[in-house]
Amino acid sequence: MSLVNGLPAHVLLVHFVIVLVPLTALALVVCAIWPKAAQRLGIVLPVFAFVTLASVPLATNAGEWLERHVESDALVRRHAELGDGLLPWAGGLFVLALAIWWALGRAASGASDGARRPATLVRVAAAVLSLVVAAGAVVDVYRIGDSGAKAAWHDGFSKTASHGSDQG
Repeated sequence: MSLVNGLPAHVLLVHFVIVLVPLTALALVVCAIWPKAAQRLGIVLPVFAFVTLASVPLATNAGEWLERHVESDALVRRHAELGDGLLPWAGGLFVLALAIWWALGRAASGASDGARRPATLVRVAAAVLSLVVAAGAVVDVYRIGDSGAKAAWHDGFSKTASHGSDQG
């Protein structure tokens, strides 16, 4: 995908990533910590995480197309390098969402009281791992977005107003 309505597709697709990654991260952590939330979401959590995962390579591929059509500089290269690192984080969100959904289904099918302690340890481990992956994904999205904004805008505006219309 290269252009959408005459604009580089990357400019549009990144907005899906910017919204979906933090929302998926939040949903994952909430479901890992609060099983009732996971029960309410059910299959929606892994489906949502899959859509998030799928949006990352779409935005990345569109970004690679755009990179070949703009003047290359250190800021653009840095943004591209950072962008390539998001897919593993999105993959982690998806795998954990799938695991939480699967574990919830197993628990609902009837675990004995003897399995309660290992189940608690697994839930704690899943919650900690979910927090780590969610934080990593959100921080990475922030870093990528910040570098992209710097690459796009570093020489694109004047620091002083060009007209008197800004004055009250």
